[in-house]
Formats: sequence, C-alpha cells, structure tokens
Amino acid sequence: MSSGPVRILETVRFGEDIEFDLRANELRRCGRVLKLERIPTELLLLLVEQRDSIVTREQIVKRIWGPGVFLDTDNSINIAVRKIRQVLKDSPERPRFIQTVTGKGYRFVAPAVEAPAEPQIPAAEPDTVVVVTRADASARWPWAIPIGVLVALIVALSGWQIWSHYRANPKPAGGRLMLAVLPFENLTGDAGQEYFSDGLTEEMITQLGRLDPQRLAVIARTSVMTYKHSPQQLDRIARDLNVQYLLEGSVRRDSGKVRITAQLIRASDQTHLWAHEYDRELKDLLLLQGEIAQEVAEGIQLTLADNRKPAAAASPSALSPASYEAYDLYLKGRYFWNKRTPQGFQQAAECFQQAIAKDPKYSRAYAGLADTYALMSSYYLAPPNEVMPKARTAALKALQIDDGLAEAHTSLALIAEMYDWDWQTAEKEYRRAIQLNPNYATAHHWYAEFLAFQGRFDEALAESERARHLDPLSVIIAADRGAILYFSRQYDKAIEQFRAVLDMEPNFSRAHLIVDAYVEKGRFAAALAHIETWRRIEDAPWVPWVWASEVYVYRRSGQPMKAQQALAKLEHWNRHSHLDAVPILAAAYVGMNNQDEALAWLQKAYEEHSGTLTCLKVDPIYDPLRGDPRFQELLRRVGLEQ
Repeated sequence: MSSGPVRILETVRFGEDIEFDLRANELRRCGRVLKLERIPTELLLLLVEQRDSIVTREQIVKRIWGPGVFLDTDNSINIAVRKIRQVLKDSPERPRFIQTVTGKGYRFVAPAVEAPAEPQIPAAEPDTVVVVTRADASARWPWAIPIGVLVALIVALSGWQIWSHYRANPKPAGGRLMLAVLPFENLTGDAGQEYFSDGLTEEMITQLGRLDPQRLAVIARTSVMTYKHSPQQLDRIARDLNVQYLLEGSVRRDSGKVRITAQLIRASDQTHLWAHEYDRELKDLLLLQGEIAQEVAEGIQLTLADNRKPAAAASPSALSPASYEAYDLYLKGRYFWNKRTPQGFQQAAECFQQAIAKDPKYSRAYAGLADTYALMSSYYLAPPNEVMPKARTAALKALQIDDGLAEAHTSLALIAEMYDWDWQTAEKEYRRAIQLNPNYATAHHWYAEFLAFQGRFDEALAESERARHLDPLSVIIAADRGAILYFSRQYDKAIEQFRAVLDMEPNFSRAHLIVDAYVEKGRFAAALAHIETWRRIEDAPWVPWVWASEVYVYRRSGQPMKAQQALAKLEHWNRHSHLDAVPILAAAYVGMNNQDEALAWLQKAYEEHSGTLTCLKVDPIYDPLRGDPRFQELLRRVGLEQ
C-alpha cells in the first residue's frame, strides 16, 4: 500500500457567495460570519457531507443527539432546517440548497466545491479525503458532555435562569410582555391544507390573547402572517414586532389525526424555553389548543417576578364548537375573510354558514358571518340595506350564545356606527369589546376610526397607536392612521403616512386618500401623478374611484373641462353598473362644487344607510357644503351635529 498526504476538507463553497469553514465550524457569506446555532450548524454539516443523498430524520437524530434521547427531536429538526433556510435565504417551495423530500427527509441539492487545507497528516492511502464528522465533535466542542447529563442540568437550571434573567432585566414599558405566534408550518405536503395551518395560527393568537391581557400582549394575525415562509431570522422578526417571546411550530394532518409541534423561544438570546409535540385525534384538536396555550402561559409565567398563578386558558365551550367539522369550516371562513376580496368575502360567508349548519350554537361562526357582511358593505361590494341587517342578525345571535365574545361586540359596534349612526351604542360596544379582550387589535382599530369621525382626534390617534402596537405590520391600520391625520388637517403628516403605506402595498385602496391630502396642500401636480400611477395598477371594481378623484383634482386645480370629462365617464359607468355608485357620485359632485347634485346624492346615501356618511363631520372634501342648511340637517340626522 502506498502512502500519501491526506486532504482535510477545510472549506466547502456553494451558492454564489457562501462558504462553510468545517474546521472553524463557521458559515460565511462574502467573508462575513453568519449567525447559526450549534444544532442547525451540525445538521448543515451532515447534509453537506451527504449531499445529493436523502438524509432521514433517523439519521439526523442519531448524528446530532445519539440514541435513547428523550427530547422532542421532530420539532427540533423542523426548527433547525428553518433556521438554516433563513440564513441561506432559501425557500422550501423553490429550494436552492435544502430540499424537503416529503415523508423521507432532506437533501442538500446545491453544487459544492471543496477547498482542502495544506497537507498535514501522513496516511496509508494517497489523496484520502478526511471530513470532520460527529464522531470528532469533541475536537470542535471540547466542552461537550453526555447528552443525558446535559438534559438533566437544563431541567434543573432552567427555572432559575429564566427567573434571574428577568429579575435583572425589567419588563417592557407598560408592564406587558409581548409575544408573537409565528405562522405554523404546514408539513402535510399539501398546499390545500394551508388554511388549516393558518387557522391554527390564528386560533393560538386568540387563545393566548385571552389568557392574561393585563400582562401579556399578543401580536395580531396580520403582522405575523407577513413572516410566512420568510427567510428572516428570529432576532430580526423579534425586533420588527418589538416582542420578547416567539412561539413557532408546525402541523401535520392526515386522516383522523393531527400532530402539532410548538416551541417557545426567548427573543433576546433565542433560548428555547420549552418544546413539545402533541399527537391527537382530530376530534381532540379543540381541547389541544387550550392545552398548548396554557403551557405557553406557564412558561412565560416563570419570567414574571411575582407569585401570581397564570390565568387559565379559555374553556373550549367558550371558543369552539362541539363539532370538529364546524371548526374546520370556521377556519376556512377566516382564511377567505382575511383576503379582503369580493370572491374571498363570498367564500367566507359560505363557510361560516356551513359551520353554523353543522353547529347552530357556534358563536364565533356567527361573529365571522357578521364581520363578512359588514365589510362587504364597507368595501362597497353590496348595498348596505341588503347586507347590514344580515350582519346585525348574526352578531346578535353570537352574543345570545356567548355575551363574552369580544369579536361579536366589535361587529355590533361597527354596525351601529356605519349603518345606524347610533354613536352611543357603538361606543359602548367598542369599549365592551376592549374590556373583554384588550389584545383584540381590530377593536382598537375600528374604535380609533369611530373617534376620528366625531372629531376626537387626540383620542383617535392614541387608540390607533394601541392597534399598531398589537398589529405593527398591518397595512390597513397604518392607512387608517393616515386618514385620521388627514381628517384632523395634519396634511403633511398624512402624506408621509400614506407614502409609507404605499411603499409597502402600492395597490392598497385606502392609501389613495393621499390624493385628497395633496389637493388640500395645493400640490395638484403630485395628486395627478399619483392618479396616473393608481390608474395603472388598480383593479377594475375600483376604477370609478379613480375617475371621482380626477373630477375632484381637476376642478380644484382650475381645469373644469377635464373635470367634466372625468365626470362623464363616471356617469356612463353608473348607467351600466350594478355596483353601489352612491358614495362615488356623491364625492364626484362635491368635487365639482355642484351643491344641489352633491346634496341629492348624499340624501340618497342617507336613505340607503351608506357608511360613507360617517365622515361628513371631519372630511375636508365637504367643507364647501358646511354653510348649507341642508347639509347641517343631514349632519343632525346622522348624529354628527357640529
């Protein structure tokens, strides 16, 4: 046998700019060290070593933890893979580095180039390649100890570590800890099950938000769903959302059974406070959600330097139906409702109705149906006289079943405000909803609008800030804050706020109120430029609002002929459209300064109970009408006397 130098692999390069230093156990991009914890690093090393081959979960457990381990390894593997993907900016749907082989394991698929170190060790075979593996772990981590002893130490010390950390680090301002429930990962391999994992995320937010709202605030669904399939690292997400804790997990579902994994992470140092795996029959899912929520509460309770017992999770009967089929339909309904599209609202209504048919005593399905009908009116997708009575019936039924349901009180408040113009009842219902669930961002958001419509701007901005704190990435909350600033005549701040929204979502209809703010500042060129951008990206159902804005801008900027041309388009559309044209034409004629036509259309809006009248008192567009007795009478009839 001949002798020769041994090549020790020192670095493996893959992708355009990534290198894995095997001896230093470091991952680098363009020479900059990427932060990756020990377990994800070991897993990446294993995958790189076995590249182009499937690495099973059993192989991963044996390599990283060894046999006989008493840990939730399934969840730990999921989290480790996710963290590797975050660092590498990889996607599970279109993997460049790590491919999930459903039911089997993982495979490293990127081409890799090996860079050997200088020859150092004589050996029997020429050009033998030696790779540092798990068997050589003590060379890389000399502090390694048997896993059983390590686990025992963690169990013994975890309570003291958590308590001592938060004794030295006071709770955040306001005395409330902040938690984000990250979107549960759908591990079924079936994209059609996304509604189920998304629904489970929303349910966990609801359960945790009810536990102890005076001491624990939970980020709303809108913001956390931004991070679905996101490559962002956990510390960045925690900073974006301003939270101290993150709950992440996954769900597998097959015929009759569900497996849910959940892990509570402290954001400051990404310490895993606990992790658990739950295997249940699908029929037990309703109880399981409360069980997980209670364990999260108890884990966080260790961080509070007091002896108060964690609040109990809400009982299943208060939140969920007796029938799993009804619950499944409810999840689908909320999934479609959150899309905020005409088709989404229609599908949501159908799902909620089917859930009610399965369980006529399911209060949350009635609340979902009420929200659907109410927003169909608010988005001008159906006449208020057609859908708002249905919304009221559903909300009242929800409260008849469960008077402690914050969502139903919020729905009833919106109906009283937008349809009845019963401001006293609306305020009572909003306050009741917030009292029942201070973590319900929608209640704070809609209450802020309510206050703004009455000219109570300081209160409105404070309430809007509470909503933003609970749902920091919500585009609609941010846009409605811009509307409040516009109504309060803070035009520069409103323009700045609307621009921020449009940077996030260029096609977000509410933010196009920036046109009116530009007009009030006399910035007609900017207003018209925005209208041109709006026209190119807007969906067909909203195009009439583009024309109405053109009427307003051209008339205010001294271009009456162009204003008349835009109005002609709008009138032609009205003659051939089945959509609700009342609020659009009312705004157009106000823009034309045609008081008689404007007031006639506003009177028609009153007869149809249009929600557009809620802003009569504060919207600057109506300033030319304020001296007209007919306008003053209209204000009185909708309860907004000046």
